[in-house]
Amino acid sequence: MAAGIRQKNEKALLVLRDGLVFEGRSFGAPGQAIGEVVFNTSMTGYQEILTDPSYKGQIVTMTYPQIGNYGVNMEDAESQKPYAQGFIAREYMPMRSNWRSHAPLGEYLRENGITAIEGIDTRALTRHLREKGAQTGIISTTELDPEKLLEKARAFPSIDAFDFVEEVSTKELYTWRQDLWRWPEGLGYAKEEGAKRKKIAAYDFGIKFNILRSLVHAGFDVTVVPALTPAEEVLEMDPDGVLLSNGPGDPRTTTYAVENAKKLIGKKPILGICLGHQILGLAMGGDIYKLKFGHHGGNHPVMDLTSGKVEITSQNHNYCVDIKAMKGLVRLTHKNLYDGTEEGMEHTELPVISVQHHPEAGPGPNDASHIFRRFRRLLGE
Repeated sequence: MAAGIRQKNEKALLVLRDGLVFEGRSFGAPGQAIGEVVFNTSMTGYQEILTDPSYKGQIVTMTYPQIGNYGVNMEDAESQKPYAQGFIAREYMPMRSNWRSHAPLGEYLRENGITAIEGIDTRALTRHLREKGAQTGIISTTELDPEKLLEKARAFPSIDAFDFVEEVSTKELYTWRQDLWRWPEGLGYAKEEGAKRKKIAAYDFGIKFNILRSLVHAGFDVTVVPALTPAEEVLEMDPDGVLLSNGPGDPRTTTYAVENAKKLIGKKPILGICLGHQILGLAMGGDIYKLKFGHHGGNHPVMDLTSGKVEITSQNHNYCVDIKAMKGLVRLTHKNLYDGTEEGMEHTELPVISVQHHPEAGPGPNDASHIFRRFRRLLGE
């Protein structure tokens, strides 16, 4: 499709579980998408958001009104394919203006089977989700009877009924050497540094490419292992440290991951990110609670309590760890300044640290990228 030419898009409906209906136009694959509807406040980065495996099971609403104006390219993907269940925009822009663009967003969505709707009032939808909470919804370009769609939405299980981690995790162990994107070279590879580099085993619960790149950039040799890998196998690899990655869904469904984390604590230094942070919390006897509408976006201020600095962070999570429940075992290290939720912790005696936000960005600001270097120093100590 030539840049700047808009298809004559077919009618589409979005129906929420509580009965709210929006009529718009399709700009993705025909069909139906059902999942938990959330909103993301990032102004850019829609491709990274779509390809973040943490969005498995969710339909993403972009609050920025114009989406698609710089197209998509293969270097900005955070995984091998889009994982978002569906996609919602105020206005899709088929005319792409970016020298790095490979294809229009709509074409990319159709090729990957992602159903999307545009032409609806995303401001009204976002206000509704903030007031009523994230909830199941359905996008359809085939069935256009709101009552039938509402029936489907209400019959669909909530997101905490699924273990999406097994679906998005790698099935095979692999190594990763790609470094961060740099101007003007683009994506490069780590130079060999011999003994200076530390070995890390990264559990893939839905890991983003930029986490792997950030680890390489911080001086790690990275081996990625499937989510179901027993802790005993990881210990046999004898890494210098272990990463518990981000991922989708409720951490309480990943009982295997929690049990493995229990076996690794005290045996190896551990860094947890997002879902990995929540898994660590459960492994250390903490509790998890669900936020009303979650944190999704690249503009969340978080205070690093160890330095007193405020960092603007990238976030994507619906669940939080109740760190206060582990008082004496861990210290609170980070706090969200929007709502006061707890964003990071460190063990009082062991080399175990974790954060709820995304220090790798992708998309978003790089204020918190020092977390990877901090973990590298922790291994050196």
